[in-house]
Amino acid sequence: MGSGRPETTTRQRILDAAVEMTTETGWASVTMSRIAERCGVSRQTVYNDIGAKPALAKSLILRELEQFLAVVSAAFDQEDDFLPAIRQATYAVLDRAQDNKLLHAVVSATHGADTELLPYLTSHSEGLLGYATEIIHEHIERFDHGLSDHQADVAIETVVRVVLSHVMQPTKSPDETADDIAWLLSRVLA
Repeated sequence: MGSGRPETTTRQRILDAAVEMTTETGWASVTMSRIAERCGVSRQTVYNDIGAKPALAKSLILRELEQFLAVVSAAFDQEDDFLPAIRQATYAVLDRAQDNKLLHAVVSATHGADTELLPYLTSHSEGLLGYATEIIHEHIERFDHGLSDHQADVAIETVVRVVLSHVMQPTKSPDETADDIAWLLSRVLA
């Protein structure tokens, strides 16, 4: 009889190992050989399941994004009003970011040459922004917010960029930042 938990795939184990290694010793020390050794698989298996190191980086970041967007989705599903949904989604992302070891490893690696993952969150984040904006736009369609599609896209992209900025460099608690962003959006909607 199963434990009720889904089976961990080789791909998940590889990504988990890459996160562990990145948080322990930095992204520069992550190699496909070391991942293979840690997972108990061949290096070829790592390449077959993931690809080369740039594909590994993209897979790690996309998996993290999916986990962050899952908390956003849950927040929108729990709220009946637009502004409380935005506030709760913002809080959920910022709260999750506080304890995210991979995110901390990426952001704190701004010294030396171990910054290879950072562009996936910053300058090369167009895909991430587009994906996040699309998901959030789908969620807000059920709310009566009074914005046209274009206005909603502008507001969402702006909020996503501001939240990402606070993820990268928090200046206040998640509660305070979520309150501030919800207040700002309330002014836009007024």
